[in-house]
Amino acid sequence: MTRTEPAIPSCKFPSHVDPRIWLLSSGASPIAIALSRQLLAHGDVVAFGVQADDTSDTSAGRPADFTIFWTQEVLVNEGWKDRAKLVRLDGRNMGQCQAAVAEVITLVRRLDILFCCSSQAIVGTVEELSSTSRSSTLLRDQFETNYFGHVNIIKAALPSMRERRSGHVILLSGITGHLGTPGLGAYCASQWAIEGLCDSLSYEVAPFNIKMTIVQPNLEINVLTNQITTAPQLPQYASNTSSAPLFRDIIGGLLDRVDATTATKESSNEHPDQCRFSSDKIVSVYPELSEGTKLQLLAETVNALAAIGGHDNPPARHIVGHEAVASVKEKLKTVSEELEDFLEVSYSADLQQPLGGHQQGSDKDAQNL
Repeated sequence: MTRTEPAIPSCKFPSHVDPRIWLLSSGASPIAIALSRQLLAHGDVVAFGVQADDTSDTSAGRPADFTIFWTQEVLVNEGWKDRAKLVRLDGRNMGQCQAAVAEVITLVRRLDILFCCSSQAIVGTVEELSSTSRSSTLLRDQFETNYFGHVNIIKAALPSMRERRSGHVILLSGITGHLGTPGLGAYCASQWAIEGLCDSLSYEVAPFNIKMTIVQPNLEINVLTNQITTAPQLPQYASNTSSAPLFRDIIGGLLDRVDATTATKESSNEHPDQCRFSSDKIVSVYPELSEGTKLQLLAETVNALAAIGGHDNPPARHIVGHEAVASVKEKLKTVSEELEDFLEVSYSADLQQPLGGHQQGSDKDAQNL
């Protein structure tokens, strides 16, 4: 019996007069390809930020998705080629970020929406990330892509948006900006850091009519569709030794879950990529997902991005999907419960008692002295 894939709903776009001008910071990523397919069909202009080898058959193990998309869709579909632009962009290089923004403005006169979607995931416990001299650099690598890469391109885009008094910056983050995940600490830290910066940025640029939106989909969106690098596993954190639900043990289940629509399954109980995540060496892989699986996985997020991008009053933070909403609600509930449990301890730290019963009691005690 064949499984019928659910239909992917069509995108709904905010009303606008002129085509919107987008810059995608990681144009060769699966989320950028899926989103640009909808944007180009809608009539928008899309500038793809690509690195030197993104347009080759493979890029450090990345499937040739972007090359296929460009040659078989962008160059073939009527009108797409004229509205699709390639710009050299590595977010880790500030000079390239400034040049990319300048090139977009030269080509199409303005930049309406900057979509920050560069991502990689470093897997390993905090201790594993410092077990060797090489693994110690992984934390810095994580922040170079997931934090400084976004900061650089945002800084490069702001002057032109500020001058025009118009613009929208969208950051693709994840519920890992709310939730800590064991074995994924470096990745979560980079998400929390960039979200804190963007929360502050939103207040700074509001007087210039520049909008800031953080989009938080499920963990799978950014992690399973981009490069995953694992630190060498320490025996103390192996699944048969540690009871903690570490991410390297969870990822096999995630891969099986999102790839459940594929026709062929491995005979082993473990996904082929999961075995590599338990290596005693540093390993980098792109999870092997079918094209149909990726499209289905990204559909909700693409719809949200299309509906939010360029909106007159976009949300400051948008959580995508039922599971993501439920996870964040559970985290907020836990925080609220812990706050109430230790409320008295929190208040006792005040140098000046708050107004109420405690203050009155203190006054009476002082009068009796």
